[in-house]
Amino acid sequence: MKTQLRIYTINKGQLEQFALEWSQKLKPLREKIGFRVLGAWTVADTNQFVWIMALDDAQHWERLDAAYFASQERKTMQPDPGRLIARMENHFVDVV
Repeated sequence: MKTQLRIYTINKGQLEQFALEWSQKLKPLREKIGFRVLGAWTVADTNQFVWIMALDDAQHWERLDAAYFASQERKTMQPDPGRLIARMENHFVDVV
């Protein structure tokens, strides 16, 4: 299984709005494509949204990630939740 930690710094005052749009738009589309969302959290002190997603078949990560961004549903998402993200960090993580 391949697992990715994502940390988004959200524009000031928009954390609650981003969390809502993520849960209504981004999460369902990621799951539709084949990813599993393992959890999501907000960090009010740093205005960050943190989430973890995984894919059982690591060989297909790049293909499915590209399919997500190329999907008509993602391309036409309005309003685009990405407008609320000031900074993104993505890290593949390993279980210890």
